[in-house]
Amino acid sequence: MRTRRSAAPSEQPQFQSDSEQAPPPPPTQSKPTKTFILPSSASADARFLTLPNPRTNEPTRYFFSPNLGVYEFTVIASPPHVPRSTLFAPTPNNTFPQGHISKKAELLVATPIDILFFLVPLLSATQKTKGLFQPLDDIIDSQDELPAHLRHVLYDETFRETLHDRAAAICDFVEAGDEKMFRFNETKLLTELVNKADRMVSMGLPPSLEDRFVRQALATPLMAVKRENVAAVSENKENEGEAEAEAEEGKKAADETATPKEQVPEGLSAPHGVADLLRISTALAFMKECYLSKEMSARMDEMLAAPESPKDFKPMRDHLEVVAKLRAEALASRSLGDFTRKRSAEDQEAAESRAEKKRRQEEEEKKKKAGESRGVRDLKKVNTAGMKKMSDFFGKAAAKKKT
Repeated sequence: MRTRRSAAPSEQPQFQSDSEQAPPPPPTQSKPTKTFILPSSASADARFLTLPNPRTNEPTRYFFSPNLGVYEFTVIASPPHVPRSTLFAPTPNNTFPQGHISKKAELLVATPIDILFFLVPLLSATQKTKGLFQPLDDIIDSQDELPAHLRHVLYDETFRETLHDRAAAICDFVEAGDEKMFRFNETKLLTELVNKADRMVSMGLPPSLEDRFVRQALATPLMAVKRENVAAVSENKENEGEAEAEAEEGKKAADETATPKEQVPEGLSAPHGVADLLRISTALAFMKECYLSKEMSARMDEMLAAPESPKDFKPMRDHLEVVAKLRAEALASRSLGDFTRKRSAEDQEAAESRAEKKRRQEEEEKKKKAGESRGVRDLKKVNTAGMKKMSDFFGKAAAKKKT
């Protein structure tokens, strides 16, 4: 018997010519490349560098251009539940290499970071020699474990003038010939941070920070105020029917107002200037959490709370204490007033649960009846009183008696 041999994969007939075949899809990167948005005015010798994070001291990727300074990267990505894509289209005069598909559509935007925050760990380490002014090069050379990339930034000749200006902003300095000598000053650092916060506030905080740390923090709670019992209004009605109707309405209103109604308090707005102080405090907290070590942040907090602080935050703290007290009082009154309503709500939920359970049982019974045949329904109507069960016919056999 002869059988037909199936064609080998290479012998499969071609239904399309090579010219009619669809172009292959762009390759997918196993390790997707990253898309960086860099400053257009960066110099030709700009580089990606790995520098110690000012906050954690962990190696982190930065972008450095001697004519502009150091840039950190802010990741811009769509939330997981709302995926989006970004299309880069070339201009007619530009040619781009073959495109690719990236599984992770993120943009890393270069945003400037003050070199001052990289200098703080270096300069503050010399506090043990308090009272001694040193050249910046000597301070840098005293750090034996300084990363090579950071050393490259600190010794760049083009960036040298900017580096000295930012060091002078947080240090006491003296002129020694044609060279400046520096000594770290915590007070000047705090003053510089406050000035930065003032500039941030003058330009306006991001809406997310404004809403969460300013509006919500200053929002006064809703206070409990009892309404007057309106049931007595019906006493002066001439028409008895109208009086009864009004009395019924008054009774319902009284029942509803048996627990305190929440009303917005009057005259409890924040005093003038408190909101701006809170914005400045929020900006300071952001800088401390991102760019200063935990030890230096704690030291800045101590100095801000001291009487000689460059910014007096006492009015802000006093008002926040008042808001916290009002919130505690509102929470306590709400807990007492909601007790009876909580019990009635629990009873209502239990009743609804029982009704729902009963409804489901009825639906299940209806479904079972709908799936039964007519014969089964007729058999259920038969009177089986006195009849043996089917299981009785399949019981164990009685034991035989021994002879």
